[in-house]
Amino acid sequence: MSIPLEFDEETALAAAAALQQVLEQRTHKRKYLGQVYTVPGKLGEALNLPTIVSRLRSKVARRRQAGLEEFEELWATLSVATQHKVLDAIQWYDPEQLNWDDKRSNRRPAPARKTEEGQD
Repeated sequence: MSIPLEFDEETALAAAAALQQVLEQRTHKRKYLGQVYTVPGKLGEALNLPTIVSRLRSKVARRRQAGLEEFEELWATLSVATQHKVLDAIQWYDPEQLNWDDKRSNRRPAPARKTEEGQD
């Protein structure tokens, strides 16, 4: 799977949300008063991911563009394994690695969208 270098605002938002989930799944153990506690990871907050997500969700185009640029800078610093986990979470695949018999399109899919209840 090749790592994409082209993100638009929608795909960046989906990838940022997936990255938050991937980073929250990482836990570590902390010892407090002799008890060992499992603590969720705070790396997403340290990387200003909530700020980037809020900028990508903004109604102001300039803020969305700033959020996109910040996310692309952050994306370049992530490990390849983390990038693969995020891409798998948003169901982004590389069409060049597909089998010839695969029925999927030769284009990258749009990020998964949540359907509203009541609409079929």
